[in-house]
Amino acid sequence: MKRRTLLATALLGTVAAPALAGTARAAAPGPSVTRTGTTTLDSQAIFFVSYDGLVNNNSFQKNALLTYKGYQYAAWYTADRNAVIGRRVLGASTWSTVKVGHTLRYDDSHNVISMGVSKTDGRLHLHMDSHSDGFTYVKSVAGLMDNPASLTWTASRFGAPQSTLDGLTLTTQFTYPQFVSTPDGRLQLSYRVGVSGNGRNALAEYNGTSWTVLGEWSASTGTYTSEHGSSGVRNMYLHGIDYDRNGRLHSFFTWREQNGAVMCNSGGLTNHDTGYVYSDDRGRTWRNNAGTVVGTTGTSNTVAVTDSGLVIDALNPDHSLMNQESQATDSAGRPHAIISYVPGRFGQCTTNYVADRTANGRAFHVRKTAAGAWSKTEIPIALNSSQRTRLVLDKYDNAYAILPFGRIAAASAASGHTDWTTLFDGSGLDAFGEVLVDETRIAQDGVLSVLYQVRSTGTTPSALRVVDFALPA
Repeated sequence: MKRRTLLATALLGTVAAPALAGTARAAAPGPSVTRTGTTTLDSQAIFFVSYDGLVNNNSFQKNALLTYKGYQYAAWYTADRNAVIGRRVLGASTWSTVKVGHTLRYDDSHNVISMGVSKTDGRLHLHMDSHSDGFTYVKSVAGLMDNPASLTWTASRFGAPQSTLDGLTLTTQFTYPQFVSTPDGRLQLSYRVGVSGNGRNALAEYNGTSWTVLGEWSASTGTYTSEHGSSGVRNMYLHGIDYDRNGRLHSFFTWREQNGAVMCNSGGLTNHDTGYVYSDDRGRTWRNNAGTVVGTTGTSNTVAVTDSGLVIDALNPDHSLMNQESQATDSAGRPHAIISYVPGRFGQCTTNYVADRTANGRAFHVRKTAAGAWSKTEIPIALNSSQRTRLVLDKYDNAYAILPFGRIAAASAASGHTDWTTLFDGSGLDAFGEVLVDETRIAQDGVLSVLYQVRSTGTTPSALRVVDFALPA
């Protein structure tokens, strides 16, 4: 079936702020960041570069840093490879840490630790150490997250590491765990079944008592043809999977083809197109931008590259489009995403995706407007890195892009998110490159927490830190 493209080119013009109707009122503040402090999680965290990233700081972790009921939690591997969970009272300068009984198996940056909270029973869940193979799962005792001040932070609060979800086997080829809290208090686990270039996205769900497999919801088959060649196998890489305040589940994505024949040069990436789907029934069925059902989880009718209405920003595989970047939803439930690639003004064929993205890569802010159209603005800051950018929105819907090395750029909601400017240049952090953010904290106390690791060389351990920035009150 022919794919329909909803947004093909960047919209770089200035958008005027909408006029306020009725009685005049004070304008909402624009974006700003005020650095309030830095804490050290680990002065000697494990450090090795693989797939151009770090195991303690990789974009697809959801979450390595999270906030719940006045406490912030962090997960990482120490220099001796132990999986550790830390917590602190919001604003405190020190962290309490516990080991959870697992050690990292391989020097593979995919083998991250992700955390989630099941609100129905107040447990903290951890999923870790997997790349197209088995995994390790740990969960806390019930109520730990609901009564943190009254429960000591000790290893006895966590169960033994498991190779299943409480006896539920998922797949022998597991990667990219992401926990998502549902509007009704359940916890979902998003993951990939299969391998790079030949994988499917799937969901499992925890109801406070047991886990259930919901099944796969994206397809790996179907023919994609570029101007260079065709591919019959792929996987959908998610930029995120998030519920908005109204209960809609959103996901931006890009496709990665298995067959390099679709590229102009073998040194690039086979990633192409930015797509978007959503679900109004907790991930059971998936709809394209027009609202048409394009997939049903756990059936043979899953979201495929041949489905119409998926692509919101078309791009062929010749520009080193990055997978697994970032997304967020605003106060009206409108979806936003950050994507990045080498724009055509720097050439129509990347030949080394790391070198070309470092030299010429740019990030773009893609979002749905109040009128229901898709808009895209280039963030006018060179990436100077092959790595990814994080996106958050403050209480006023101002957008913040946390770029490699901990740089922060922002655009105001009043401008239609077109007035991007640098607010923090990363000075003093000495961050390795890609950084992570606490997606859950901003709504609770208006603070942006950024997790980063100090750059190092070889396998020399380095400090893992959290820097906090106050956003507009």
